[in-house]
Amino acid sequence: MSTYFADDPRTNLERMLAGDLYIADDPAIAHRVQNAMRLAARYQAACLEDPVKARPILEELLASVGEGVEVRPPLYVDYGSNITIGARTFVNYNLTALDVARITIGEDCQIGPNVQLLTPTHPVEPQPRRDKLEAALPITIGNNVWLGGGVIVCPGVTIGDNSVIGAGSVVTRDIPADVVAVGNPARPIRDI
Repeated sequence: MSTYFADDPRTNLERMLAGDLYIADDPAIAHRVQNAMRLAARYQAACLEDPVKARPILEELLASVGEGVEVRPPLYVDYGSNITIGARTFVNYNLTALDVARITIGEDCQIGPNVQLLTPTHPVEPQPRRDKLEAALPITIGNNVWLGGGVIVCPGVTIGDNSVIGAGSVVTRDIPADVVAVGNPARPIRDI
């Protein structure tokens, strides 16, 4: 670790939060991941009994949850604390939101089942222990966006308001507002 950050006095957690390269298996980071997993498990169990009573657990897990948001468990996050969901958004089963960086989901969105929002990145140039280094880029999903089932959104992507991303698409670049985009990589095919 010292060869990577010899001149950087910050902790790996501080580097991560700044969006810089960091060592992912740091104990302080692992503690936050464990806490998020516990809260996600509690949320899932509480939803089975009473979704209304589960809401405070979701609010504890995520940075911000708008009015009228419904998130169907299971929900998988790295930290939860970097995720905001706007009012009246519906999230179907099995959302995986790797929130090493900020993930912003706008208002009135529809998120299909098995969607993945992936902010982590890894170096691609050869170096020792490169598998231990990560960084992240934020994801922003505008208002009134529909992500079909199985959509994957890659690091650093912004999806504009009122857009639809077809089921199974892989979004590797920004998508403008008011379009339907499909494919791997996702490309706009028509205006809305």
